Amino acid sequence: MANLNINIGKLQLKNPVMTASGTFGYGTEYSDFIDISRIGGIIVKGTTLRSRQGNAYPRMAETPSGMLNAVGLQNKGVDYFINHIYPTVKVIDTNVIVNLSGSTLEDYIEAAEMLNDLDKLPGIELNISCPNVKEGGMAFGISCLSAAEVVREVRRVYKNDLMVKLSPNVTDISEIARAVEAEGADSVSLINTLLGMAIDSEKRKPILSTITGGLSGPAVKPIALRMVWEVAKAVKIPVVGMGGIMNAADAIEFMLAGASGVQIGTANFIDPTVTIKVIDGIDEYLNRHGYSSVIDIIGALEV
Repeated sequence: MANLNINIGKLQLKNPVMTASGTFGYGTEYSDFIDISRIGGIIVKGTTLRSRQGNAYPRMAETPSGMLNAVGLQNKGVDYFINHIYPTVKVIDTNVIVNLSGSTLEDYIEAAEMLNDLDKLPGIELNISCPNVKEGGMAFGISCLSAAEVVREVRRVYKNDLMVKLSPNVTDISEIARAVEAEGADSVSLINTLLGMAIDSEKRKPILSTITGGLSGPAVKPIALRMVWEVAKAVKIPVVGMGGIMNAADAIEFMLAGASGVQIGTANFIDPTVTIKVIDGIDEYLNRHGYSSVIDIIGALEV
C-alpha cells in the first residue's frame, strides 16, 4: 500500500480525504454506515456564536447535476457545541474540525476564543462567505480587505490550525487567497458554493424561500478545479479542494491540480460510504501508477 499520510498546515492526516461542512453532520450520524475514524478529517456543520434557526422552508432544491441549498447555518451555537457535541466527537480517532461562521467580526473572535481550549479540536475552518451585517450584508470573503481583517483578528486569538474557506463568488480568488495567507492562514479550502437560483415556471415563483442559494455538486466541478489550480500556483500554504467530487478520480484530479487534500460534500447525500470508496480509490491509483506516497501526485499535472 502507498503512504496516504499528509500534513495540511498544522494538521496531520492519515489520508487526504475530508468531509465538507454541512454535508456530514457532526460525523457520528454516519457511523452506522462506515468506520468514520478512517476519514482523514471531519469538518462539522457550520457553527455560529449564537443559536440560529436558519432560513424558512423550502431551502433545498435539486438541479441538473447538482443541488441548491439555503439552509442558513441552522445550528445551536458554539456553547451548545462545546457542552453537548464536543464530548461525543472528541473520541473519534481522526481530525474533527469546526466550520466557524459569523455575521460580525466580533462574532468570529469570540467564538474562536471559546474553541481555543478544546484539546481534541485541532483546528477550525473559517467560513468567510458569510454576510457581514455591519457592511450591509456583503460577504467577508469577497473583499481582500475584509477577508484579511477577519483572518488577522481570528489568528490573533486562535492558536491551533486555521483553515480559511474561500468563496468562488469573486473576480479573482487568488487575490483573496494571498490576502488570507499574509494574515496567518495555515491553509485555504475552496470552493464554497456558487450563487444560483431555481424557478418553478408553473407557479412563476422561485423554488427557494430565499430566492437564491448555494449551488454544489458535479455541475460546479470544472469551476472548482480551475480555481484550485489557480490558487495552488498563487500561495505557498496548502490548498484543500472541493466542489463536485463524486469519486476517487475526481479527488485525484484536484490533487493533480495542486490540492494537498480534498473535501467531499454533496456526494455524501447520495452515497454515505463515498468517503471510504474515495480513500480506497486513491490508494489503488497510487499503487497502479507506482507512486509510493500521495504527496507525489500533488501538483503533478503536466501542462
